[in-house]
Amino acid sequence: MQSKAVLTQADVSKVLDAAQQEAERESWAITVAVTDDGGHLLALRRLDGAAPFTADVAANKARSAAMGRKETQVFEEMINGGRTAFVSAPMQALLSGGVPIIVDGQVVGAVGISGVKPDQDVQVAKAAISVL
Repeated sequence: MQSKAVLTQADVSKVLDAAQQEAERESWAITVAVTDDGGHLLALRRLDGAAPFTADVAANKARSAAMGRKETQVFEEMINGGRTAFVSAPMQALLSGGVPIIVDGQVVGAVGISGVKPDQDVQVAKAAISVL
């Protein structure tokens, strides 16, 4: 039988706090979502000033990163590169800003960020997972 790490609530809190700190340092109003390895939402934090729709987008980015086992930026680039049929994949928010959390080579969850430019969403997501 195989075993792997899982995210604890303490881990999730660290990720949320790190995302918030990075966003506040840059004066960005974002939403951060954290999922488990199956894409199920563990936590969501919408910072003051973040648009309401960012909650759904961040959650879906995190879900897609967890289920796809890669950064959502890869999917966005694939679609923009001409593989438009991929938009029919059973995932949503195939946009930059979803990053899987990988421990010992295994995806244990993901972070999704929404609210700023694509590269800024990625910046916050990577800062968030760097605390683990």
